[in-house]
Amino acid sequence: MKNLLYLSLSILVIATIISVNSCDNKIQSMKNLKTKNMRTEEIIEANDKLYAGLNEMFMGNFEPLNKLWSHSDSITFMGPFGGYLKGWDEIGKNFKEVSEMKLGGKIVCANMNVFAGNDVGYVTCVEQGTNVGPDGKLVNVNHRATNIFHLEDGIWRLVHHHTDISLQHEQAFDMEIK
Repeated sequence: MKNLLYLSLSILVIATIISVNSCDNKIQSMKNLKTKNMRTEEIIEANDKLYAGLNEMFMGNFEPLNKLWSHSDSITFMGPFGGYLKGWDEIGKNFKEVSEMKLGGKIVCANMNVFAGNDVGYVTCVEQGTNVGPDGKLVNVNHRATNIFHLEDGIWRLVHHHTDISLQHEQAFDMEIK
């Protein structure tokens, strides 16, 4: 009888331990999901700042992009005019020059897909909209883009922006894209 009582108590203790561990795992999974959802929202917010900043740049205001980009030497940019820029010195200079062109118009991020990790996240999308060419006519924008963000001191910073080469921009600005 004692053996049966010990066996019953042992089973009860094991079942309780399993139940508590299962609850702990569920709680941890819920915390991970909440963190992931929060990170996803933060990446979307950073991406929204990117497109608001690009639209400001089209009007001649470089500052929002200056605040969003990481100023690291390892960041990269492969934009619609072609080429490959690395480091904030090159990228900042380029965006300042484009800002001075005052392309006008507006682009949006459509068909967005978001991945959010703990300190790195990215967005893929289709950039759609218009710019104003040097002749004053609208130039349609419709190309794929990838935006990669890195968490730096609690702030999501853009570390890479890559788009398809824009043949529309090449023709409108009479440029040979590299």
